[in-house]
Amino acid sequence: MVCKINSISPLILRPRKPSCIRNQQEPISISAPAKTQLPKTSRVDFKTLGSCKLGISRYPDFEYNAEGGAGTGTVIRIKDGDDLNSNEISVCFDLECLYIPPLTSETTRFLGLPMPPFLKIDIVPQLFQGSINKESGKVDLEFMAEFVFSAGSIYRAPPLMVKTVLTSEESNGKVRSGRGERLDEEGRCRLVGVATVDPIDDFFMNSFLGLPTECLAILNAILSFSPS
Repeated sequence: MVCKINSISPLILRPRKPSCIRNQQEPISISAPAKTQLPKTSRVDFKTLGSCKLGISRYPDFEYNAEGGAGTGTVIRIKDGDDLNSNEISVCFDLECLYIPPLTSETTRFLGLPMPPFLKIDIVPQLFQGSINKESGKVDLEFMAEFVFSAGSIYRAPPLMVKTVLTSEESNGKVRSGRGERLDEEGRCRLVGVATVDPIDDFFMNSFLGLPTECLAILNAILSFSPS
């Protein structure tokens, strides 16, 4: 699995490609030794939990139950100077194995009421990679996904591209902000990310959401580590 480590930058269904990256660019070196020294931990499992939130523009947040989402990533230890025993690792998740539940009447509530049954928002990941410090619990994962709004079979909007960093720290935009929580002893964490959502080729969605605007994701998750 090819994994390009990008610099971390702020937040139609398409066939998936069997790669962590949607293009064929060469992976960027992360200053590893000539022979990559694999750590004892070489795999990370990702599971999403309930009590999450998604918000866009100045609308109240959606209450989102993301329980059931999962993914698997490969891990390479980051070289910290000459210390190959650094607890900071880089991880790239396999998009073929990454699933995040859609927003539906079963998973999502708005102003205390279930989302209308004919509405659905699919989340199609395009990129999920970053760094995890197993000692401090700090997590920074670059996340990019298409959010596809549909209303039954009568309407499907072009995808909204959302790109952010899901972090255990603080994420701030001009309109939205949130604070995460670092990994605990059980691997639980709260990841937050603010992203700018650009206009799309759809007058209704642009007007309804007031694009361009900001969105906020608050995601409760478990990260567990194991040998491959």
